[in-house]
Amino acid sequence: MANHKSALKRIRRNEAVRLRNRYQHKTMRSALKKLRSEEKKKDAEALLPSVVSMIDRLAKRNVIHSNKAANLKSKLAKHIAAM
Repeated sequence: MANHKSALKRIRRNEAVRLRNRYQHKTMRSALKKLRSEEKKKDAEALLPSVVSMIDRLAKRNVIHSNKAANLKSKLAKHIAAM
């Protein structure tokens, strides 16, 4: 158990950040599934910028690795181009 006041604060802060990261990561995965399940190319192209923006934001905040973000964006672009 933590002995210092600052350590107790840090434990609370870490939990809050962990939950926020988990929520944002899950939201991104849901958006990816929604984009991949789109049937119409026009709808998928309209949805792509918001999903790419979400991926970039998570990579910038180190929720996901930058290489993973690049791979996801590349695969999404290829998927939509092949529709």
